[in-house]
Amino acid sequence: MGRVLVALLVVLAATFFAPAKGWNYGTATFYGGPDASGTMGGACGYGNLYQAGYGTNTAALSTVLFNDGAACGQCYLIMCDSNASPWCKGGAAVTITATNFCPPNWAQPSDRGGWCNPPRPHFDMAQPAWERIGVYKAGIIPVLYQQVTCWRQGGIRITIGGSTFFQLVNFANVGGSGSIRSVSVKGTKTGWIALNRNWGANWQCNSALAGQELSFTVTSTGGQTLNLNNVVPAWWPFGMAFVTNYNFYY
Repeated sequence: MGRVLVALLVVLAATFFAPAKGWNYGTATFYGGPDASGTMGGACGYGNLYQAGYGTNTAALSTVLFNDGAACGQCYLIMCDSNASPWCKGGAAVTITATNFCPPNWAQPSDRGGWCNPPRPHFDMAQPAWERIGVYKAGIIPVLYQQVTCWRQGGIRITIGGSTFFQLVNFANVGGSGSIRSVSVKGTKTGWIALNRNWGANWQCNSALAGQELSFTVTSTGGQTLNLNNVVPAWWPFGMAFVTNYNFYY
């Protein structure tokens, strides 16, 4: 009888404390200042987040969420867990885009300063986004989160950096799953060349593409493939962004 009672209590506790279907537990802090100016740049390589299409609803993700950059561009719906904290703004939620990495702080314990230490799922959010769901003086809040579809205005933005025999292609303002699984490029003088992720949302090519009109085949982590034909003109310079008329929806 005693074992049955204990088992029943364990089941009830798991039921009571488990998040609703599709939701996960995490924590969130903020950075970047009231205007989010300190969030520009970051480990995904988007640079100016306004120009990239992301604005101030962004966050740096802890190791377990960032996934070595594969999560760059993904969207998360986040709400403060009012059942666990008095510092929530009731009923409020915000959708953020992953644009940066929150590195571990091994000098601090995970429950006291080392918020981004593995295996913690943690969001270091741009301050304006964080303040939509939490009270400033709290500093850190418990949250419920889930990955959601990204809805973007306009098409995917492509920026090519690097040099003659080493290009880094950055894809920003990505809709649907928000992140990219694979990329291939074709110039007017080449066949299709598979690119490899270098860091963040930057994909590497070691062929001489300068002076060629470029097409891309891009597959999202959601499984949708887009053929971006002749989207970069032959006169493209390094560092210039080109806006396509294409985007993902899943």
